[in-house]
Amino acid sequence: MELTPTSSFIGLSDGTQLRILEWSRPEDSPGIPILLVHGLASNARLWDGPARHLATLGHAVIAIDLRGHGLSDKPDTGYELTAVADDIAEVITLLQPHQSASQKPLVIGQSWGGNLVVELAHRHGDLIRGIVAVDGGTIELSKSFPNWDECERTLRPPALAGMQYERLRSYIRGAHTDWSEEAIDGQMHNMELLADGTIRPHLTMERHLKVLHGLWQHIPSTLWENINVPVLFTPAAKQEDDFTRSKREQISFALRVLPRARVEWFEPADHDLHAQFPERFAAVVDDAITTGFFS
Repeated sequence: MELTPTSSFIGLSDGTQLRILEWSRPEDSPGIPILLVHGLASNARLWDGPARHLATLGHAVIAIDLRGHGLSDKPDTGYELTAVADDIAEVITLLQPHQSASQKPLVIGQSWGGNLVVELAHRHGDLIRGIVAVDGGTIELSKSFPNWDECERTLRPPALAGMQYERLRSYIRGAHTDWSEEAIDGQMHNMELLADGTIRPHLTMERHLKVLHGLWQHIPSTLWENINVPVLFTPAAKQEDDFTRSKREQISFALRVLPRARVEWFEPADHDLHAQFPERFAAVVDDAITTGFFS
């Protein structure tokens, strides 16, 4: 089935307009509602592959551009992780103002988005049926960088504004040789294409650092025992280094503490595993749904 999403905007209570991509409507879908949440400096279009597969499997799928990202509004405030999680909760309420138990969405977030859906489950668990954290949800930057200034220096993104569009696309193609053109297109939607053929990130450097600071402050391990909805982790690993071992320890701890949780490792896989393996990722999520994990 060839599907094309419908693009529209939804207005938050503070006036911010967020762009949403609707792949399939609940009334046309026998499965469950699914909301897709991107990572830091990403956008809704990087979900195109898995969104299409999930919609084909019968689920009602929506992807969102968070504030400051993609085609959504870019206010100067509201980038704390808790505030963005509240944005997601407001979107859910606006989309389904008279929500029944069967209409509660499964919310899937990647990287920073993984931490966002963990915070959402902690703050607004009554609105959702469960969460999937895609190579995220356990990120605790302050353990690696006790000092924020060090974190900012180390993780500050490269200045890409002014680079030629085709040069960046070629770089992404070389770095991800097993990605589809659709996935590469999704990455390129992180950028605004200017008339002279150069690019400008949709997420400005100043706002990027505000989001990063909010992620640095987030400690999801303190939230596990207060999260009652099912949690599926889909982490990625490329090699068994210290970073991967630390990730395994964090997830093992979460599985011990969370009332209902499981993990499905993707290895070897990129951080953006949902773009790299869209059909496999959609199948893992659909299996968890159809076998009753999120019931």
